[in-house]
Amino acid sequence: MTATKKGKRRKPPLGIVTRPGSSLRNKTGPWGILSPVFDREKCTGCNTCEVICPEGCIRHLEKKQYEADMEFCKGCAVCAEACPADAITMEEKRL
Repeated sequence: MTATKKGKRRKPPLGIVTRPGSSLRNKTGPWGILSPVFDREKCTGCNTCEVICPEGCIRHLEKKQYEADMEFCKGCAVCAEACPADAITMEEKRL
């Protein structure tokens, strides 16, 4: 919320993230055109992708297996760039 001249607070416009972690309330997945594809054979299970994801939408399922929640993933490719094993590629989202 932001302050106005009279000291009252007003809500920011929809879609604006004002606090860390609050983006999980907004389904931002449709914004992007790319999605991460995880290669289980290359993955070392280091968990870097889950930790570095700015949307917090990558989940560890089991040993060396991750998935992105596509309702929140914008396809920014931060996970793919950070993966030390080069186990994540970015592909066009399928409609």
